[in-house]
Amino acid sequence: MERRPLDITVASGKGLKDVNLIGKMDVYCVVSIKGDPHKSKQKQKTKVHQDCGPNPVWNYPMKFTIDEAAAQQNRLQIKFKLLAERMMGDKDVGVVSVPVKELLDSKDGKGGLVSYAVKTPSGKMKGTLSFSYNLGEKFNAPAPEKAKEDGRLRLPTASASSSASGSLSLSLSVSSTTLNKAMGGYPPAPGHGYQGYPPQPGYGGYPQQPGYGGYPPAMQQQKPKKSGKGNMALGLGAGLLGGLLVGEMISDVGDAAFL
Repeated sequence: MERRPLDITVASGKGLKDVNLIGKMDVYCVVSIKGDPHKSKQKQKTKVHQDCGPNPVWNYPMKFTIDEAAAQQNRLQIKFKLLAERMMGDKDVGVVSVPVKELLDSKDGKGGLVSYAVKTPSGKMKGTLSFSYNLGEKFNAPAPEKAKEDGRLRLPTASASSSASGSLSLSLSVSSTTLNKAMGGYPPAPGHGYQGYPPQPGYGGYPQQPGYGGYPPAMQQQKPKKSGKGNMALGLGAGLLGGLLVGEMISDVGDAAFL
């Protein structure tokens, strides 16, 4: 099986859709290889560029390996997903999909900086994403091993044997460890006394009940009253946080109305 290394450096974005109503966006990019029959979980992401707005810069290097046959048959895609990090959940900014074969056919896979248009969640084109790439020499890789049998516990079966006298005897060999695992490995319920009988109240280590047997009931200690300064600081912090959350909610409503 022939494979080939693929080095990608996610450079920057320019003129992206601004999904924030208040403050500047914090944008990052998730890169994945789609269509590889042997490695379906190739995914990496850049660092978050704080307060970058619609023009993030990363210059973040990544390394992948691709299936040569799938690339030549135009079955591989490189997906760049742009997201804005937000307190109420990250929001999609846009996506770029690039066929690997397109990179193979361009300058023998050794391209410099290239730029592609970004497709927004609404389907429109807004902004560009720039990255550089390099496809290394082909190499032979062993085929992936078949999935091994699972480790589920299988209880031993009973074997039946009849003696000369015609009597039937069953033999079942199960160790205590195997039986414990088969039953889920749960320990016996705590607090039981001799041979499974529950201990009697006031016996076997149980504490004496309050107000019984001459002992006075326990007194609960009253908590000291707190000053209102902490509440005032908490109220101010909650107000600022609420303003940011309301801004993000208004932004989401505005995007929905636009769609």
